[in-house]
This record gives sequence, structure tokens and C-alpha cells, in this order.
Amino acid sequence: MSALALRGPARVVVLQHRRVLWTVGALALVGIALVGVAWWVTSAAATTFAGTGCSVRHTVHGCGIAVRHFLSVELYFSRLLAYAGVAMMILPAVIGLFVAGPMIGRELEDGTYRLSWSQSVTPTRWLAAKLAVPAVLTVAGVSVLSAVYAWAWSRGRGTNYPAQWFEREVYGAMGPAPVGYALLCLALGALAAVLIRRTLPAMAVTAVAYAAVVVVMNAVRSGLWPMRTDTPALGAGLRYPSAASDVAVGWMTADGTRLGDTTCIDATDVDACMARHGATSWYIDYHPASHFWPLQLVETGILLVLAAAAAAVAFRVLRRSHG
Repeated sequence: MSALALRGPARVVVLQHRRVLWTVGALALVGIALVGVAWWVTSAAATTFAGTGCSVRHTVHGCGIAVRHFLSVELYFSRLLAYAGVAMMILPAVIGLFVAGPMIGRELEDGTYRLSWSQSVTPTRWLAAKLAVPAVLTVAGVSVLSAVYAWAWSRGRGTNYPAQWFEREVYGAMGPAPVGYALLCLALGALAAVLIRRTLPAMAVTAVAYAAVVVVMNAVRSGLWPMRTDTPALGAGLRYPSAASDVAVGWMTADGTRLGDTTCIDATDVDACMARHGATSWYIDYHPASHFWPLQLVETGILLVLAAAAAAVAFRVLRRSHG
């Protein structure tokens, strides 16, 4: 985003924080390049290993070094994806802290906002510019990072150390949810800054609020979309669905009553115990991989509603204080 193409408060925001914006952009490019190089090294190692004629599962004499080297490269790539996922989960908090601190909180604490307001810029327009610029950059930047992570994760699924889609650091780094979390933290940072008007306390409140949102969403995520249920007969054997999340297993009677997986846990004769309780089948509740997008979209919708509400309250507080 060129500062020359902007007008008014938005241009001032970019000029004020151009060094931070350039630094963040450079770090994002470095991260993308690191992931790309890591996959190139992993892919090259796989090609080299395939040419040796060795096998990971059926290692023969003379293949030990080649197998260990190949697995080490894949393990490093898997760890890099895990670290990248954690970084993507921390990124929204960084955005919120920046907004609550240097972008809004410090100006309200030091009183420098009066300079802008004395130049025919209303408090509402001032805050709108403070939020619009980082919001546009956040949506664009986080979307690109999320797409790059999804690409790398899809490549990593073919390795010996695949990460599952429902793992927190994976789920939180792909799809639209990272954008939703980033926008929510942006709004929370603005609200905290407007309410508290002190930099460090506003940043602390923003961090705590983001942590609370993450804890709550992780706790309720499995209920955001109906689970799928399989009911295999007892004699048919129990097979867990592939790549399934939130698996709950137990016994079920003919009339659909669930007994729970601990009903016969202490029984010496499990079959007799199940027969005594009238169990005729298993039940398996789970989210298949196809539920990734419904879960992501519902969660993102909730986050955007919360972000809009926080931003609306911030504008209202600012108008009442300086209307």
C-alpha cells in the first residue's frame, strides 16, 4: 500500500508506522521463503532417497544411513510446520498489541491525537483510519501466510511425519480463521486503548482477552458443527475413521441409549457385561476431514461478529468521550 496513493488520516497512519510495516512485511517474506526452501530440501531428499532403492519400512543392510538422513530431513520439515503454526497463532496477538500500544494507546496517553483532531479530523474519522489501514494489511497479509501454510501442510501430508488437520497449530494456521482472529485482536486492541488510554495496561488487557477467546473457542469448537456418528455392530469390529477429530467411542443399546466407554471397564467378562446392559453396537462420534471448512466458516463468522461488536463499542466510547 503506497502512502502517496492515500489521503488524510490513512496516509498519516502509514507514514507514522512505515518502518514497522516494512519490518513486518520483510519478516513475512522471510518466513515464506524459509518454508519454500525447507520443502525444496525435503523434496530433494525424497528424490535422492528414492534413487537409493532403500525403504523406510523394510530397511536392509547398507541402508541405515540413507534412511536416517531421509527421516531426519522430513522430521525437520514437520517441526518447521509446527513452529510456523504456533507463529500463526501468535500473530493475531501481536497485531492486537500493536494497535493497543503504539498505534492508538500511546497517542491517547501522550495527547498527540489532539494535533490530528485540530486539523478538521473528527475523532471517529481518526479512529476509522487507525483501524482501516491495519485491517486491510492484516486481511491481505494473513491470507497469504495462511495460504502458504496450507500449501506446505498439504505437501507434508505425504511424509512420514504428517500433521493432522485438527491439531491446534495446524487448524489455527489455515483457512479463514486466522484472518478472523487477527481482525478480532485488532478490534480488541482498539477497544482496550480507547477504554484504558494507557499503553501498557491496554496491551496487557488485549493479550488476556485474546487468550480467553482462544481458550473458549478451543473448548466449544467441536460443537460448532454436528458430528458424524457411526454405529458398527459389536461383532463387526471397531475401526476408527481416518483423519478424524474429536472421536468419542462407547456402546449403544438397540433403542439408541448410549452406555459410555467405561460401563464395563472393570468387568472380568466384557462380553457378558455388555450383554447384561443390552449393548448391540458401538457408537463413534467424530469430525471427518470434510468438516474442516464448515468448522472454519462458523468459527470465522463468530470471530467477525465479535470483532464488529468490539469496534462498534470503541467508536461509541470515543464519540461519547470527545463528541
